[in-house]
Amino acid sequence: MTNDTVLIVGAGPVGVLNALGLARRGIQVELYERQQEVVQSPRAMVYHWSVLDGLERLGVYEDAVAAGFLKQDYTYKVHRTGEEINYGLQVLEGRVRHPHNLHLGQHRLAEIALRHLAELDSATVHWGHSLVDVRQDEDTVTAVLEGPDGPVEATGRWLIGADGAGSRVRRSVGLEFEGFTWPERFVATNIRYPFEAKGFSQTTNLIDDVYGAIISKIDNSGTTGLWRYTYCESADLPEETVTDRMPDFFAAILPDDEHPEVEAFSPYRMHQRAASSFRAGRVLLAGDAAHATNPTGGLGLTSGLFDTYVLEEALAAVVRGEAGEEVLDRYAEERRRIFVEKVNPAAAGNKSLVYHSDDPVRLEEALRGLRRLAADDDAARERLMFVKSLETPSLVPGAQQLTEGATA
Repeated sequence: MTNDTVLIVGAGPVGVLNALGLARRGIQVELYERQQEVVQSPRAMVYHWSVLDGLERLGVYEDAVAAGFLKQDYTYKVHRTGEEINYGLQVLEGRVRHPHNLHLGQHRLAEIALRHLAELDSATVHWGHSLVDVRQDEDTVTAVLEGPDGPVEATGRWLIGADGAGSRVRRSVGLEFEGFTWPERFVATNIRYPFEAKGFSQTTNLIDDVYGAIISKIDNSGTTGLWRYTYCESADLPEETVTDRMPDFFAAILPDDEHPEVEAFSPYRMHQRAASSFRAGRVLLAGDAAHATNPTGGLGLTSGLFDTYVLEEALAAVVRGEAGEEVLDRYAEERRRIFVEKVNPAAAGNKSLVYHSDDPVRLEEALRGLRRLAADDDAARERLMFVKSLETPSLVPGAQQLTEGATA
């Protein structure tokens, strides 16, 4: 390990893509993950159009599209009345480079990025390593880990914590995770059912205070494709009996007596939280380790990717002596500001609309705004451009461009 090594904890998309960006800039990277392989459980799977330029810069866009698919349509459907409001990203054509969203399970993106990372001499991935503690001094940072063969200490110049909402990195450096946890439980399911044949778009936001759901196609595999069906239930209900209640949610929505095939499911609590700082000395936080939001609207992974794009570039510039450490303070301040001021309220509003529209007056007001999207291209364009506002421009203009095949 060299003095300029960057340690990364967490091999989800944010951790792996940071590693890939740094390694392709010639920075030595050591990536540690407590699991033995990429986690396969149902997680984020929609990449807004605004993050696709970054995937292209990192060299993984084409492989990601080949593994998933691109789409443009959105539907809001009111369960009790059957009203449907449709609009799409067609209004962005000719105005942005990628006028579509990408659908792909986040574990698939991590696997793709890992394949690219394996081609670089400047990166090593260590599976089965759980972080125990973080120590740092003026010049270095050390990750204390428990590996398959016992305790391990890894020392580098910087450490990126990308180890999720329960981040051990964040706790080890004494940062608070400010905010709150929602009283409900989300249940994300991966299912097979012919939604398109039944008239559903590839992304349907089903509005209802009992049966609200996000129904979105993940891929084109099999005869029906794999779909993500995410609904909400009281966290007071026992988690161990989720599968007993699951058929009732499907039966209330699906237009016949057919039962979907459930391939996987994941019940989890939802948060609106941000770390008190995204930097603590030589430790930087990114993705869910830095901020956690409910997934309605797909803003969590979007935020994590925008963290990644600006962080890997800025940190590489600092390691190479092309920028001062103050650029990392700007990263921490700006990414936290965007989450707190933009992502957090937007995600909370999305959740309220889809899952808690029990006030008919407020619902009708929201629907009037949504109906404009179908009738007014300018209104649709303005709404779709919101996810671009979550991006942080480069903090080191003129930084070295990424190049394929760079080695340390």
